[in-house]
Amino acid sequence: MGVGNVSPGRARQQPVRAASTDVARLAGVSQKTVSRVMNNEPYVRDEVRDRVLRAATQLGYRPNGAARSLLSGRSRRLGVISLGTRLYGPMTMLVAIERSARRLGYAVSVAHTSEDDQHGVADAIEGLLEQGVDGIVVAEAIDEGQITVTVDVPVLTIGRFPGLVAARRIRSAEKSDRSGSVATRHLIELGHTEIRHIAGPPRWWASRDRADSWRAALLEASLPVVEPVAGDWSCESGYRAGLQLAEDRAMTAVFVANDDMAIGLIRALQDAGRQVPGDVSVIGMDDIPSARFLRPALTTIAQDFDAVATEGVGLLAAEISEPGAVERTLHEVDPPLIVRESTAASG
Repeated sequence: MGVGNVSPGRARQQPVRAASTDVARLAGVSQKTVSRVMNNEPYVRDEVRDRVLRAATQLGYRPNGAARSLLSGRSRRLGVISLGTRLYGPMTMLVAIERSARRLGYAVSVAHTSEDDQHGVADAIEGLLEQGVDGIVVAEAIDEGQITVTVDVPVLTIGRFPGLVAARRIRSAEKSDRSGSVATRHLIELGHTEIRHIAGPPRWWASRDRADSWRAALLEASLPVVEPVAGDWSCESGYRAGLQLAEDRAMTAVFVANDDMAIGLIRALQDAGRQVPGDVSVIGMDDIPSARFLRPALTTIAQDFDAVATEGVGLLAAEISEPGAVERTLHEVDPPLIVRESTAASG
């Protein structure tokens, strides 16, 4: 049947989309106030903001993102560069960044890089800039040498990334990850003096930093340092490293750079006839969801991904709104130690 023969009574009626003027009328405010609330701008009283949001919800109002971008000159989109991996840490951080961005009214474009790509970060930044993002988050953790980018949007780096140079950069302080120190001090306080380390891949800044802070804690306590055994973050690599370390009869404790490798280590030690924590104490890093259900339950260093993402993305959004108003640096504290069953006093 041709379009011209369709009965008007049977034609599908398109719902009328609510406009900002409708929200303003229902909330009893100006259209400008509605715009300020929808753009998450400051200096709107909480009572007025709540009234506008309730009216918008009641009417099913959604801001027209394209029109808002044209008026503000901003896309309300952040670009995020993340390592293309299923590892718990990077994936959890990415989810936390996306959640934080949505809360602030930003959409997210994600560019994944790979460990084998020598120019992954630089290429990803160029690709995101072509999409017109308002700011960029680099949650990348691998050393790619010095990367200089010339961009007019702010760049947030989460974690240490000394090779990146950008005009408007928000960063965590360029200090080493202190998790290795926290973990090693815990083992020293339990009376251990022969403390080994299973490190992650050497190109990862997190791996280097955790090894450096483990080494520094041992040297500060005048304890011997035996070179770490390197893994690749997987349980399997932790198991292989564990079989090697099981032959070290002087060893009584191990700090492992992530929980997955710690799981492999514990299995290897048990297969070799060494009990955890009776013969060897083990502490991991990340506090993965399964850590507390292991036997023994895994002592570990936790990471508050949500807190870091919330603060970092908030600083990035502030820099987008008010460029260069203040120097913006992520706050850093020692990560929390979660003591469970896999560490005990040296026998």
